[in-house]
Amino acid sequence: MTTFLSDTEHPEEPKAPPKSARRRSREFILQGLYQWRVGGADEAAIEAYAPEMEGFAKADREFFVGTLRGVIAQREALVSQITAHLDRPFSELSPIEACVLMMGCFEMNHHPETPYRVIINEAIELAKAFGGTDGHKYVNGVLDKVAASVRADEVAAKKKAR
Repeated sequence: MTTFLSDTEHPEEPKAPPKSARRRSREFILQGLYQWRVGGADEAAIEAYAPEMEGFAKADREFFVGTLRGVIAQREALVSQITAHLDRPFSELSPIEACVLMMGCFEMNHHPETPYRVIINEAIELAKAFGGTDGHKYVNGVLDKVAASVRADEVAAKKKAR
């Protein structure tokens, strides 16, 4: 008797752990910011549309709304904070890199309960999933510098612990 594997069964590949509600939220925030930045969608339209997207029910809605609104409201301050660590004008970044950097910078400023390394790692994963080939490396480098200025004590403590 011949046994066939279904399309979802791949014994040689371990299953990825389920995504946390925060990670799902970050994916939807990135998509919303992209719609805002590239497509000109407004905040209200993004907030109305996102819950209809597949998987949104498992996201952290409060985090989604707070971060989306916060990034849009504070975009000028975030861009200024990020630009200090760039090797080119902010306007030359890909839309994905720009949105990921604004999200990461916002989180570093407004979510002290989330370790800076978690914020950077989440940003790297988003850049890998949605961005260009090496965009994640650029995001990593810039957010490391942002963390050193925004969360200097936390970064110093982490380095000292090594």
